Amino acid sequence: MPLPLSQTKIHAHEVDDQITLSYEDRFLRRKVLTSDCGARFLADFPSTMSLEDGDAFVLEDGRKIGVRPADEALLEVTGDHLLRLAWHIGNRHMPCQIETGRLLIQRDHVIREMLHQLRATLRDVVEPFTPEGGAYGHGRTHSHSHGDADPAAPHAH
Repeated sequence: MPLPLSQTKIHAHEVDDQITLSYEDRFLRRKVLTSDCGARFLADFPSTMSLEDGDAFVLEDGRKIGVRPADEALLEVTGDHLLRLAWHIGNRHMPCQIETGRLLIQRDHVIREMLHQLRATLRDVVEPFTPEGGAYGHGRTHSHSHGDADPAAPHAH
């Protein structure tokens, strides 16, 4: 039986165990999870959370389970016009990890072809994926809130 989870998301420096999760798996509201050492627990937040590297679950018995990003199949993007390439990626609402001299995105054959046409240098890599949070997404780029605006009203991006 999974242990209930404290509904407090904390930043922990010392943990009793870890859980390694993909980018998609770090976005959750309610789910039974299993730590890297086999501890099962229920994550049950009042609303969907975006977990980041270094966050921790605090179990009812006081144990802390640290969150770390899993290695994922990614596309490394480099080139002479990196800001322009980043703009094209962002214009397609793609999660993007921005680093000095390179961008990392999830592999997508359509985006790969677009970047190839833009003369980007592309390389398949396998590493943890921690993309930049969106302005409205609080850690996720696909949130689509427009504040108090009427959700049925047309809007531009």
